[in-house]
Amino acid sequence: MIKKTKSLIRKINPVFPESHLIEEAALFIREGKIVAFPTQFLYGLGADALNKNAVDKIFNIKKRNLSNPILVLIKNKEELTKLVKHIPDTAISIMNRFWPGGVTIVFEAKADLPVNLTAGTGKIGVRIPSHPVSVALVNGVDLPITATSANISGFPGCSVISDFGAELLDEIDLILDAGILKGGKGSTVIDVTVNPPKILRQGEIAL
Repeated sequence: MIKKTKSLIRKINPVFPESHLIEEAALFIREGKIVAFPTQFLYGLGADALNKNAVDKIFNIKKRNLSNPILVLIKNKEELTKLVKHIPDTAISIMNRFWPGGVTIVFEAKADLPVNLTAGTGKIGVRIPSHPVSVALVNGVDLPITATSANISGFPGCSVISDFGAELLDEIDLILDAGILKGGKGSTVIDVTVNPPKILRQGEIAL
């Protein structure tokens, strides 16, 4: 049972998300607020990835180490040009095979991205989502959005809203509740700034 919280909680259809709920959530994100939403495996925290103050909120909510960059979701491959310096051939092969879906690709980041988003690494992890709510949300915002897991750093991610702790519930502005998610390891993260590419996190997609 979810304890009383200041967060707005909206039940949303996980297969055919209601457009008015997506519009509300997209407006929140464009205003610099934080929205919890379903990804393929776990609930994520969505913010405008190009808004430094909004990204700061994500770090504060999660109590996340400032040296740990945050991955982002985009609506299509063309959006990469806003975020990355170069798209290697290996990345194109991976994208063609696994996007949309459970692979996050790490690229060289453009210099004008918020420094907290990349945590000063000069790199950015990017993915095109496959969950219908994630897809609708990133299209509705029409900007890259953060997709770090909805949890306090060091604790497990949440596959159901009732697992959100009070610390999260008191800081998130809006929650899109799509019921119980698949859970699991999350996306596989692969760095294509090196040759050969390097797996940074083994997730749903095996090496």
